[in-house]
Amino acid sequence: MTHEVILPIVLPAVIAAVIALTMRRDIALARTASIASAVALLLLAIALLGLASDGSIRTYALGGWPAPFGIVLVLDRLSALMLLLTAVLALAVLLYAVNGWDTRGRHFHALLQFQLMGLNGAFLTGDFFNLFVFFEVLLIASYGLMVHGGGARRVAAGVQYVVVNLAASALFLFAVGLLYAVTGTLNMADLAVKVPGVAAADQALLRSGALLLLLVFAVKGALVPLHFWLPGTYANAPAPVAALFAVLTKVGAYAIIRLFTLAFGEGAGDAAWLAAPWLMPAAMLTLLLGMFGMFAARRLAAMVSFAVLGSMGTLLIAVALFTPPALSAALYYLLHSTLAAGALFLVADLVAERRPGHGDALAAAPAFAQSGLVGALFLLGAIAMAGLPPMSGFIGKLLILDAARDAFNRNWIWSLILSTSLLAIVGFARGGSSLFWKSASFPGRLDARQLTRPALTIAAAGLLLAVNAAMAVFAGPVTRYLDATAAQLFAPAGYIDAVLGAEGGNE
Repeated sequence: MTHEVILPIVLPAVIAAVIALTMRRDIALARTASIASAVALLLLAIALLGLASDGSIRTYALGGWPAPFGIVLVLDRLSALMLLLTAVLALAVLLYAVNGWDTRGRHFHALLQFQLMGLNGAFLTGDFFNLFVFFEVLLIASYGLMVHGGGARRVAAGVQYVVVNLAASALFLFAVGLLYAVTGTLNMADLAVKVPGVAAADQALLRSGALLLLLVFAVKGALVPLHFWLPGTYANAPAPVAALFAVLTKVGAYAIIRLFTLAFGEGAGDAAWLAAPWLMPAAMLTLLLGMFGMFAARRLAAMVSFAVLGSMGTLLIAVALFTPPALSAALYYLLHSTLAAGALFLVADLVAERRPGHGDALAAAPAFAQSGLVGALFLLGAIAMAGLPPMSGFIGKLLILDAARDAFNRNWIWSLILSTSLLAIVGFARGGSSLFWKSASFPGRLDARQLTRPALTIAAAGLLLAVNAAMAVFAGPVTRYLDATAAQLFAPAGYIDAVLGAEGGNE
């Protein structure tokens, strides 16, 4: 049993408790502990990625209780990848938050560590009940982070966020109840074994449970028509929180990939690829709505929020193809879009901090401090999010278009992705010209507020863009890892045997 597998959950949980109990009145100590934890999580994620890259699947049975009766954690290529993505994003967010965001409310660092615990647990857990538990942990932490700093607009958006997610949590319980009633298990690997053997008379219940879970994950992933909470929530969240939230929607995508390749994949009998007919049209509408929404935005943060919505559509179009090349392309796009969105949310705050009285409103205003540097960061982020070379978004969209070559709806997919890419370019050009180009000829100059650690905040946004650019430079090794990850997901026998053992699995 590999004890390293449980550390990404235990470490932030312990640090969160220590910060909440002993450091809540000492922000310097809380910052030190929180950043040290984030660095340790990053190193741990790199080590776990190295362990998973040999193709073996490692399990950790809590208390020594074997699956499917005990709680089991599973480390495979996909979960290791998501842990690394979360760790990189968290470190950049923390570096940014120490500019003073972390002092605008209480318990910022403790809540952030609890959220990391929930995220890491969701990516590692091997059963659906504990996926529900970790969803609740990360959501409770996100409720606190969402309203961090107060303000009527933020509280209103937070209430909507809480209500939507509470409704989704209730549906989650109904869904796992239905699946348990039909199969007698919630362990993911055991479910994959039992789904093909479900009697014809119970197929309707099985399908209902699976589609209800798809509905829950669609809420988390902000899929049309369940997307309405995302633009308001992300646009009104504190900047570092919005940047961290960029990975929250990806939890929904992760859960869809995990459930419908493992338990409802090729070997699921009548229920095989159950999600595909529902997922593809919803993803297409999400992409379209997100990119058109960019033109309705009046603030940069709102425009980035709609771009995140559109990126979820692009990502889930690739997932809905349910082929190994498409899934590999989807994972590449998932990494890219999370980093690009996180960077752009931080850039929106860099703009707002330097334009007192104007904020990040998409309107010309007098020139502001470091406008050239901030404009360059915005340009790189916009290029990445729109899918233009040389950033990794171009490669991600190219991979998705290539993976869709043999799909029956290829023309629709190609037309939609290419046309919405043009919309994204026009939308970001409109926003950038208002904030930087037109403002350059605007008379006067804004007096900047007393900025705290401006170099560190710019470095935090730059870190995310640098990793995004590195994905393009090292696209070969990255895609080889992702190809192997997709192949592992489409061969669930290895996962089942690792969790249940040869006797309970396939041999």
